[in-house]
Amino acid sequence: MAITYLKRGKPDAERAQDDAKIKAVVEKTLIDIEARGDAAVRDLSAKFDNYTPDHFRLTEQEISDLVANLSKREIADIKFAQEQVRNFAQAQRDSMLDIEIETMPGVILGHKNIPVQSVGCYVPGGKFPMVASAHMSVATASIAGVPRIVACTPPFNGKPNSAVIAAMHFGGAHEIYIMGGIQAVGAMAIGTETIDPVHMLVGPGNAFVAEAKRQLFGRVGIDLFAGPTETMIIADETVDAELCATDLLGQAEHGYNSPAVLVTNNEKLALATMSEIDRLLQILPTADTAGKSWQDYGEVILCDTYDEMLKIADEIASEHVQVMTDRDDWFLEKMTCYGALFLGPRTNVANGDKVIGTNHTLPTKKAGRYTGGLWVGKFLKTHSYQKITTDAAAAEIGSYGSRLCLLEGFVGHAEQCNLRVRRYGGQNVPYGEGAE
Repeated sequence: MAITYLKRGKPDAERAQDDAKIKAVVEKTLIDIEARGDAAVRDLSAKFDNYTPDHFRLTEQEISDLVANLSKREIADIKFAQEQVRNFAQAQRDSMLDIEIETMPGVILGHKNIPVQSVGCYVPGGKFPMVASAHMSVATASIAGVPRIVACTPPFNGKPNSAVIAAMHFGGAHEIYIMGGIQAVGAMAIGTETIDPVHMLVGPGNAFVAEAKRQLFGRVGIDLFAGPTETMIIADETVDAELCATDLLGQAEHGYNSPAVLVTNNEKLALATMSEIDRLLQILPTADTAGKSWQDYGEVILCDTYDEMLKIADEIASEHVQVMTDRDDWFLEKMTCYGALFLGPRTNVANGDKVIGTNHTLPTKKAGRYTGGLWVGKFLKTHSYQKITTDAAAAEIGSYGSRLCLLEGFVGHAEQCNLRVRRYGGQNVPYGEGAE
């Protein structure tokens, strides 16, 4: 048994150096936003986006004018995609039930699913206007019942992108701001003179946005660590090089640091895919970006067995994992660490990104080991409650509680229980001695 790398990306040490530089820039920028508020946001917008409007928040009239720029076909397509996302999110929401049970006579326990009260949705759009990201965050938050949904997106070619704004608007955003990068997520989380802070940040972004969310976590909640796109293809001889190469480059074009990995047990397919990638990069309009990602972050891993393919896939824990083998359901059953699975050659990541209905905001940088992607449940907080409705239950639970508190040395805790035993059980329990 052997796992062979036919192509490797940047060493981990170099990637760590890149991350350290990003971390320092983000930390300095967030401090500036906290200190100077709107002025800092305006300076950053001018510096990075060359965008200095009178106001960053769009008015209702401005939103209407931007939506009016779209054709009927474009509006219908956006609404179709949102319908798919909403339908799946609603089905997920319907699966999350409030519960209340009587665990013993007179003891009632329950939980309620309560929406986060304000959410900041970041929609990338500096290089490509990410219309679909608005569906994934804004529309899903709307299904969850979030009462204040704030949406931010950078200007595209110096002005708001009509399609992105339409998607935010149709999705249910209550406030829309034209801001990008660190300044957008910083302003939403920290707040400024004109922007009230939110309770939670969601949405994908570049490495700077992802790091900003990481540093802001704690001050606000975040959905997950969703940085530059990652894709992995697990393939055997049942598919061809054109399919594999197209699907790898289709995700590598997201940015200059988007890992694309082929895991296969077929050397002929591996070599043919690398050749096909070289061919496609000669004709792909986004080759400058995709080619750089493939050069620095592309990998081809040759395995002997399906078990080895499974092992390496779970170790990498890629954001998108496309499985095209003679045993796709076996991988569905066995895999444990990933963002989302795309099963079979008829399926592809682009459909998941744009229209099929599952959420495309997914964990990166191995976060799939401990979290899944954004979904309606991320916008809901499950809060428990309890109540005791009979004297007998108060005395019985109190007796156990008192003894267990004293076992840990918490005399004051025990007295809380003892008081109930005395009051509702008719027992004379001295302070700090515990109920018998």
